[in-house]
Amino acid sequence: MARPNTATPPSQGQAGLKREVGLVGLLWASVGAIIGSGWLFGAQKAAVAAGPAALLSWGIGAVAIVLLAMIHAELGGLFPVAGGTARYPHYAFGGFAGMSFGWFTWLQAATIAPIEVQAMINYARHWTWANGLLNEDLTLTGAGFVVAAVLLGVFVAINFLGVRLLAHTNSVATVWKVAIPILTIFALGFTEFHVSNLTVHGFAPGGAKGVLAAISTSGVIFALLGFEQAIQWAGESRNPRRDIPRAVIGSVVIGTIVYVMLQVVFIGALPPSAFAGGWAELDYPGISGPFAGLATLIGLGWLATVLFIDAVISPAGTGLVYITSSSRVTYGLSRNGYAPPALQYTDRNSVPWPGLITAWVAGVLCFLPFPSWQRLVGFITSAVVLMYAGAPLAFGVLRKRLPEMERSYYLPGGTVISPLAFVVASLIIYWSGWDTLWRLGLAIIIGYVLLGGYSAYAASKGAPHAPRMDFKAGQWLPVYLVGMGIISWQGTFGVGARGNLPLWWDIAVVALFSLVVYYWALSVSLPAEDIERNIRGVEVVDAGGH
Repeated sequence: MARPNTATPPSQGQAGLKREVGLVGLLWASVGAIIGSGWLFGAQKAAVAAGPAALLSWGIGAVAIVLLAMIHAELGGLFPVAGGTARYPHYAFGGFAGMSFGWFTWLQAATIAPIEVQAMINYARHWTWANGLLNEDLTLTGAGFVVAAVLLGVFVAINFLGVRLLAHTNSVATVWKVAIPILTIFALGFTEFHVSNLTVHGFAPGGAKGVLAAISTSGVIFALLGFEQAIQWAGESRNPRRDIPRAVIGSVVIGTIVYVMLQVVFIGALPPSAFAGGWAELDYPGISGPFAGLATLIGLGWLATVLFIDAVISPAGTGLVYITSSSRVTYGLSRNGYAPPALQYTDRNSVPWPGLITAWVAGVLCFLPFPSWQRLVGFITSAVVLMYAGAPLAFGVLRKRLPEMERSYYLPGGTVISPLAFVVASLIIYWSGWDTLWRLGLAIIIGYVLLGGYSAYAASKGAPHAPRMDFKAGQWLPVYLVGMGIISWQGTFGVGARGNLPLWWDIAVVALFSLVVYYWALSVSLPAEDIERNIRGVEVVDAGGH
């Protein structure tokens, strides 16, 4: 019988980090991450891909995110540590899986801030001084690259002010970020709404494939992501066991309501002439800033002005939060022994500054291979959901191995929801398309070279912080990654896909494959004693030991 009490991590004592953030700060961190550039572009991109059936895309996406959020709510309350999403697989499967999912977590955290910068620059084309920042295909020019790098640098500089001031600043910015979409919903909905827009070209002109593709590649899932920010800040929460589950689930509910209503009013407010040639040909003056352009088109110039201001504030606020989270994930990777101990250094304001510098460098590099908003969105959606996929697996293992462990939030039906959430995560990854997934595969290889290389070096030198790899417990992971790649290659989503797996058959294959991997992973996971050892190891490190 496992000894659950010895494995319970501390709720206090995060080395180098101060517990100064309350429920409102955690909730607004997640809501602020969810409502960023996704609301500025998501409705338009989804409408082009799926027509009015984009509403179904948002519904499916919301269900998927709610499932994943409930899993994270239990884990976040169970393990209130900095960079939590990077640590759960480490507890359940040891070093190899922990290193892998740690890299996936860092990859999404470090690369979402560049997406928000791209959104700011896209909307800035409203002003003539910004004309030289983007090419015709919306990729960055040389001048645009410099401006983007400077904007990222501003996010980093603000983070040096400390987490308490950052949390207060973010809370104020998030109130604005939530208020403006709500204002837009009422302004568009009551000024002009054409019910016929929902059926004039058919409700689902792109069929089921358009609905499913919109989920991953048009910004639906990307827009709803961000609830995990409360978890990443757990090491600085005053009452993490109580507040983290509330912040996680509350942020998803708020975000879902806002985004669904935005999609409704966007479709209804469009003049029929804007999509006379079909939803795929949607076009109108100012479409590069979809909501602001639409507001101008229907005579709401004042709303357009507000939206152009918001196009700076909303993405900037989200980028700021993700730069913060990226530095905390870097901190967590170092705590787990996958990166050099120097990345744990903090300044007098308890800011992990090496992680901030690392986030800026990574963000600038992102502008090179993915220099436009929608290209980055498809890539990051896959990386984020791949990160989320580790949580259902860790959840299943902890429920199986340590059922008596004290949980501040206990998810009803968790043993059913957990494998279902893993299947949903795999489907979202698959819908991203082959042209996105092969690039993600290259990024994963880079991560193995960097983190795996360091871990091997630390072990060869006998470093006390070098992690055990536990390859046996993580044997399923390479099969899962390669298998998802092969299924995507043979499927129908994305440029270069072979089309040998027709629609619906491909979904069945992904679901079956995911369930096999899920129960395989549970069967080879670490025994209870080793899981407790991993948790106690983090407990010692977070209390100040190395």
